[in-house]
Amino acid sequence: MHANIHLARLAAGFIALLPLALTLGLVAWLATFIARFLGPGSTVGNLLANLGFQFVAQPAAAYALGLLILIAAIYVLGMIVRTRLKGRIMSLVTAIVGPIPVVGRLYDVASKFVALLDRKDKDVATLDTMTTVWCFFGGEGGAAALALMPSPETVTLDGKPYRAVLIPTAPVPFGGGLLYVPEEWVKPAGIGVERLTSTYISMGISSPPGLGDVAKA
Repeated sequence: MHANIHLARLAAGFIALLPLALTLGLVAWLATFIARFLGPGSTVGNLLANLGFQFVAQPAAAYALGLLILIAAIYVLGMIVRTRLKGRIMSLVTAIVGPIPVVGRLYDVASKFVALLDRKDKDVATLDTMTTVWCFFGGEGGAAALALMPSPETVTLDGKPYRAVLIPTAPVPFGGGLLYVPEEWVKPAGIGVERLTSTYISMGISSPPGLGDVAKA
């Protein structure tokens, strides 16, 4: 009897600490992920250090100074974007990057995804072109994945219509895979991109509503 009480208390304590542990684990994973691309030993880190070496000679100080310059530049860019120059800047970037093969297409998809996350920008025409969907592999009754459909257009493969879906990765939903699946495998999820993002970031702890729940709502 006493053993069961102690086990119940231990389980309650574990459950109470689990959200904090998951949060700290996610933050640590993101910090490692960022350090891999921006750390002193990365390619970007070397560029920042070379920038800092224009002013200081010590490697650590050069990297830190380069990082501060990058942050300041991003801050200034943010100030400019919040002004009326935003449209001109975006048009200029699109005009430069758009014609580049592959890169232009990737930029177009990325800009649409960011536009979906930025709900305050009501003038972005691409908001209605990307929707959240359920993708049932093998048809209904098969494995289901919460995905993002970048375009309502279909692609004909072997005489059958297919749809492009983006399957994000957990816990960082900004990566993933692009799959072309039969049209009948795809059904609207009826939720926003914010809900899709929170589902992947929480690694499934925050679950989206099922198709039946969406239909009732």
